Amino acid sequence: MGGLNDTPRSERLHIALFGRRNVGKSSLINALTGQQTAIVSDVPGTTTDPVSKSIEILPLGPCVLIDTAGFDDTGEVGNLRTQRTREVIKQADIALLVTDGATLTQEKEWAGLFKQAGIPFAIVLNKIDQMPSPSASLLDDMAQRLGGEVVCVSALNGTGLDDLRQTMVRLRPDGEQASLTGALAGAGDTVMLVMPQDPQAPKGRLILPQVQTLRDLMDKGCIAICCTTQDIDRTLAELHEPPHLIITDSQVFDIVEKKKPAASRLTSFSVLMAAHKGDINSFADGAKAIDRLSESSHVLIAEACTHAPLAEDIGRVKIPRMLRQRVGNGLTVDVVTGRDFPEDLSGYDLVIHCGGCMFNSRFMHERQLLCSKQGVPMTNYGIAIAHIKGIMDKVSLP
Repeated sequence: MGGLNDTPRSERLHIALFGRRNVGKSSLINALTGQQTAIVSDVPGTTTDPVSKSIEILPLGPCVLIDTAGFDDTGEVGNLRTQRTREVIKQADIALLVTDGATLTQEKEWAGLFKQAGIPFAIVLNKIDQMPSPSASLLDDMAQRLGGEVVCVSALNGTGLDDLRQTMVRLRPDGEQASLTGALAGAGDTVMLVMPQDPQAPKGRLILPQVQTLRDLMDKGCIAICCTTQDIDRTLAELHEPPHLIITDSQVFDIVEKKKPAASRLTSFSVLMAAHKGDINSFADGAKAIDRLSESSHVLIAEACTHAPLAEDIGRVKIPRMLRQRVGNGLTVDVVTGRDFPEDLSGYDLVIHCGGCMFNSRFMHERQLLCSKQGVPMTNYGIAIAHIKGIMDKVSLP
């Protein structure tokens, strides 16, 4: 586990390496990181499940390098490995298609998958230390057939690694990471954070969205005031003026809304995270489907974290209870965690997703896109709670 000063994995640029077995993906990972991150072997299929490594790569900054199993793996187990490799496409910000140039048939198929998913990618011709110097015409033909820039490297002796780093800089999606609080708060604004300390916030620690929000406010030059739900009145009384913005845990949205000054704007950590990771307007529109639910409806709740269920867990207990109190006990609710998420959503009337602090933005957008293609509304924990409590019009979206 990283230290408190580490950039969270979900905020790092995700770079995934794809290719056939034994083309040198693992060796390239090790060369880029300067350490034995991935197991290297001449035995085909050494890499089985995807392996991730958080690292700083200059001039890219904080990254996650993902090593995948060879997409030419065979047999029943090999097919399962290949499926795991395909799933990595959903989270990749940049794809590196590694090849030794022996064949380009499968590489062309995978290049098509990257284009279809809208992922910027480069073709990495590895092992150039073991082959005659590739001609310009050969490289041009490879680039034309696969539709991407070709970079020649040797993971063994480091040739071409600087060129590869510069290529990844060019491929990086435009724009810096957007502010978590967006236009809701600016320099000099006083922001009050209401943070209940319950079993989901382990003793001695704050949960990730709270930490990230605090850092975002500090970077902006805001004045952040923190309190628990029990201390809202006392905290407000200590302030000379109402806070510009109040950010609360979604579970106490209604309590905070009743106590907040009229001049203060209101939002939640979950809502901020939803806007940071996905399409907030789509989430807000998806919440309207709550009004159409009945006892015969089927709801899917998706939780990015894979923690063991806690008493009064928000996703497994509280939101299902709120929904059933609204539409009846016959409502069917399924819960998935981590990267488990059904490809076929046709049986669901609504998907309610957590803030997704453990996922990168691309992964969350992929889930929203999947729901959109299948015509299933998708919303977010905080927005769903605000809608159920009837205070959605009082909530400010980033």
